[in-house]
Amino acid sequence: MRYHYGTDPTDEPRGTSHGIIYICNNPIYERCTLYKIGNKGLGVIQQCCMERSILYTFWDCIQDDRLVDDIYFNPGFNRYFRDMAGEADADGCYPTVTARQIMWALRMKPLPKARWETVFDRRFV
Repeated sequence: MRYHYGTDPTDEPRGTSHGIIYICNNPIYERCTLYKIGNKGLGVIQQCCMERSILYTFWDCIQDDRLVDDIYFNPGFNRYFRDMAGEADADGCYPTVTARQIMWALRMKPLPKARWETVFDRRFV
């Protein structure tokens, strides 16, 4: 039994067409995975560790294309999107949540948490 989100290594990789990589001028991140319906959008970011020896971390778009699709096809996604999404602000940034936040809200198995990860206590990033 798996307690964390993971992909089966026997699965073939597949592309995604539901979330796009969006570049904006946010002080926390430069790229996010954007789910957009009409003029409303919701950005999702994931913390990545580039250099494990010095623990250099940064926030970026979702790294796993399967996770992008699994979030989009979740039965609760439309309700969550309707509640959390919004229009872009003056800087072109949409409301943003972390991958872990949206996975908990959609009752998905969470990503395994690493010791170096940080969290946001607020609803939006």
